[in-house]
Amino acid sequence: MKSGQPRIFELTEYATQSFHSDEIPEGVGIELFKKYKNQVNIDFPTYKTGNKWQLKSNGWVGYIPLSTGIGLKLNPKVPIKNLFGMLEYAYTLKSFRFLEGLMDCESLEEFYSHLAYVLAQRILERCRKGLYRTYLPKTEQLSYVRGRLDVRQAIQNPWNIKLKCHYEEHTADIKENQILAWTLFIIGRSGLCSERVSPTVRKAYHALQGLVTLQPCRSQDCIGRQYNRLNEDYRLLHNLCRFFLDNTAPSYERGDRTMLPFLLDMAKLYESFVAEWLKQNAPKGYFFKQQHQVEIGQNRRFSIDLLLCDAATSKTLAVLDTKYKAPDKAADADIHQMVSYATTTKCNQAILIYPKYLTQPLDVKSDDIRIRSLIFSLDDNLDSAGETFLKNLLPLC
Repeated sequence: MKSGQPRIFELTEYATQSFHSDEIPEGVGIELFKKYKNQVNIDFPTYKTGNKWQLKSNGWVGYIPLSTGIGLKLNPKVPIKNLFGMLEYAYTLKSFRFLEGLMDCESLEEFYSHLAYVLAQRILERCRKGLYRTYLPKTEQLSYVRGRLDVRQAIQNPWNIKLKCHYEEHTADIKENQILAWTLFIIGRSGLCSERVSPTVRKAYHALQGLVTLQPCRSQDCIGRQYNRLNEDYRLLHNLCRFFLDNTAPSYERGDRTMLPFLLDMAKLYESFVAEWLKQNAPKGYFFKQQHQVEIGQNRRFSIDLLLCDAATSKTLAVLDTKYKAPDKAADADIHQMVSYATTTKCNQAILIYPKYLTQPLDVKSDDIRIRSLIFSLDDNLDSAGETFLKNLLPLC
C-alpha cells in the first residue's frame, strides 16, 4: 500500500488472529461486525478471550477499509503464485501473454494494480483506434426531419413546430463501452492502485467521458456478450472488467471519495477455477459441463457444479462438487446432496473435490451410487495438481 494509507491489520484465511483491546477501537469492531460479519468472524474483548480481539477471515481474501484510518487485509492461505493462477483460469485470462508479468507480483494489491494498468492501457489503445459503435433506435422531437417522420403525430398536432422522428443513431454509448467506463470508475474509487497506475486509470476514464454515459454495470453484464471482427478485442476487456466487478463490494458510505472493499470469495474462486481448468484440459473422449441446471417442479431448480460426460454419447458419468474448506471428514449433508445429484442425472459416481486431503477420506456406497472425495491441490503447481486429479477421477468412471 502507498504512503498515507490506513493502519493495516492482517489476517490469513481461517486462522484466528488476536489483537490487544486497545489496538482496535470499539466502534471499528462494531462496524466490522455489522457490515462484514459474513467475511470476518469477530469476538470482542472479554474475560473468555483474554481481553483481546479475536478475528478470523471466513474464506475471503482482499482488503476492507474501515473508519478512523484502519484497514483490514485478508491474506490467502494459498501460495500467492497459485492464487494468481486460479484467477487466470477462473476469468479465462490464461492465454494472454501479458499475464507473465503477474508472476512477479508479491501481493494481491500488486496484482490488482497490474491488472488495472493493463485494462486502462488496452482501453486507451481502443480509444485511439476508435470505440466500437453500433446503431441504436431513437425517437426525438426535432426541428427538422431525420429518419422516419411520425406522420400521425404531425397531423394531430399541426401547430407543433417540433417533429417526432424515429431514426437510428451510430453511437459509442452502448453497453460494451459502458462496462469499461463503470469498471474504471470502480477501480478509481478502490484506493488500491499504486501511484504509478492511478494516473493511467484516470486518463482512460476521461478518454471515455463525453462518449459514454456512466451507467452501473454488474459482472454478469460481461458474460455472454456477442463479439465480431469489429469488437473481438473487447472479449479480453470484458473478462478483465468481470474480475474487478465480481470482487469489488459496494461501499457502505456515501460519496465518491469513499474507498471500496476488494474481496475475493475463495470458495467461489476455487469452484470457478476447478471448472475452467477441467473444461480446458478435458481428456479425449470426455467433456465437462459447468453449472448444470436441474428442474425439480413447481418452478424450482438446483445447480450442479460440474458433470463429467462421455463425448460420444453425452451421457453423464459423474457429478462433481467443490468444497473449498477441507474439514476432517465430509459432512453428511454433502453426501446426501451428492446422492441426490447422482440419482437425478442417472449416474453412479459422485465426487466431492477438496483442496487438501481429509483426515478421514470418503469412499462409501449408497445403493449403486459411489461417493468419494478427491483432491485438487492448491499447494504446488496447479497444472500438475490437475493432472493428478484427472488420473484419480477417470478410473472411477
